[in-house]
Amino acid sequence: MKKHAKVLLITLSVALNVAFVGIWLAHAMFSLSGTSSAYPGPDARHPIWCPLHRELNVTLEQWQQIEPRLKEFRSAVDSITAEVQGLRTEVVDLLARPHPDRQAVEAKQEAILTAQRRMQRLVAEHLLGEKKILTADQQQQLFAIIRDRLGGNQTTGPLLVPGKATEGGIGKILRDNERGGANHSAEAETDR
Repeated sequence: MKKHAKVLLITLSVALNVAFVGIWLAHAMFSLSGTSSAYPGPDARHPIWCPLHRELNVTLEQWQQIEPRLKEFRSAVDSITAEVQGLRTEVVDLLARPHPDRQAVEAKQEAILTAQRRMQRLVAEHLLGEKKILTADQQQQLFAIIRDRLGGNQTTGPLLVPGKATEGGIGKILRDNERGGANHSAEAETDR
């Protein structure tokens, strides 16, 4: 029984980590503004409120094409994220029962994987659409940023290695990006 529980927990852990990969881009491209609002708007200093797109030096013309797509993307990401979170809770509830129904757990895990695949498709489609708007240099810079953050470094840790950064590596990246890359090691320690 313990062996089966370990297999289920490992499977659940892998599924959770995969979800973070899809969610990372959503936050990296949208939530970098550092505000708590789901859809922050321009301010007097920065009509392009997304720090990532400011870093890419997008023009106002490019931003007018990017911003509505970004808002739509974020809305879809939020929906899938909520769905996956609900399914995760259901898996934990099923596992917590005195006599877990293995088939029910596996069905929920499959539903999580299905939602994660939808997230991955959404992310890929968003990147492909954004590539059409960005210049070749901006594209190169965007993918260099993504590779750097996914590859891990001393401040973010490897992508999916628990303990190197919160939430399997992605959580710290998201929090740092949301605050413009500042070091928040004290907060990361309290989240562990």
